[in-house]
Amino acid sequence: MKLPVDLIEEELKTFEVKFKNAVSSQAPMLDRIMRYIVKRKGKQLRPMFVFLSAKLCGQVNESTYRAASLVEVLHTATLMHDDVVDDSMERRGFFSVYALWKAKATVLIGDYLLAKGLLLSLDHNDYQVLHILSDAVRKMSEGELLQLEKARSLNLKEDIYYDIIRNKTASLVASACGAGAWSTTNDTSITERMKLFGENAGMAFQIKDDLFDYSNDNIGKPTGNDIKEKKLTLPLIYTLNKVDSGTKRKIIYIIKNENKKKEKVRFVIDKVIEAGGINYATQKMNEFKQKSIEILHGFQENEYRNGLENLVNFVTDRKY
Repeated sequence: MKLPVDLIEEELKTFEVKFKNAVSSQAPMLDRIMRYIVKRKGKQLRPMFVFLSAKLCGQVNESTYRAASLVEVLHTATLMHDDVVDDSMERRGFFSVYALWKAKATVLIGDYLLAKGLLLSLDHNDYQVLHILSDAVRKMSEGELLQLEKARSLNLKEDIYYDIIRNKTASLVASACGAGAWSTTNDTSITERMKLFGENAGMAFQIKDDLFDYSNDNIGKPTGNDIKEKKLTLPLIYTLNKVDSGTKRKIIYIIKNENKKKEKVRFVIDKVIEAGGINYATQKMNEFKQKSIEILHGFQENEYRNGLENLVNFVTDRKY
C-alpha cells in the first residue's frame, strides 16, 4: 500500500518550506537543533491528513498550510517531551535530540515549539484551528498521565486502554482532519465528522504501533520496547485476561522487575502470541479502521476521499 502523495504533491512541497520557516530561530543553537529535527522528520502522515481532509471539502488556502504546520509543530513538541519522559535515545532510527543535546535542551525545544505553534495561529487569527489543536494537546497530556498512573499497578482494563490511546494518539489525528476541514469550509458539522473519522483512524494507527512491539521487523523501535517501559498495550491486556493465574503473576513480575532481561521479555512476547493477543489486537484495529472508512463514505466520492481511504489502509498495513 502506497501513500497517496500524488494527490497533494504540490501542497506538501509548499508545506516543507512553510514549516521550515515556521520553526526557524535566530538563536544559533536552537536553529541547529531545529534543522536536525526538520531533516529527520517522519512520513508526515498528520499533515497529509490535514491536506486531504481540506481538499475533500474545498480548496487549500493559507489557513490550511498554517493548520498543517501547527499540527506538525505540536506533534514534534510532544515527541521532544516524550523522549525525555521515556529516556529515549532513538527516534525513527536516528539519535534523538535528547540523546545529542540532553534533557534541558530537549524540554526547552519542546516549549519553544509550543510557543511557535501558538503564535502561528494567533498572528493570523486562526482561533478555531488553534482551539481544535489545543484541545488535542490537552487530551494527549491526559492520556500520557493516565497511562503513567496505570503502569504502576499493571491493572488495566480494555476500556481504559482505549481511553488512553484515544487521548494520547487519536486526538491529534482527529484534530488534523478537523483543522483541515475547517480551513476550507468553516463548517462545524463537517469539521466534527472529519474529527470522528480521524479519531477512528488514529485508534487503528496506535493499535498497529502497539503490534510492532511483537514484530521482528526492523522498524527503528526495539522489539519488546513497550514491555521494557511497562506499557500495557492491547495484545498484553488481552493475554493477561486469558492466561491462568500463575502465568499472569509471572508476566506481571517480569514487566515490573525483569523487563530489561532479553530472555524474560521474549517469554512475555511468546505468551502473548500463544494466547492470541496479536490476532485479537489485529481484529480490533480493523474494526476501528472500518468505522473510519464508514464515516468517510458519508462524503461524496472523489479522488480525495479515495486518498484518505488509502491513507487509512496504509496506516494499518504498514511494515514500519
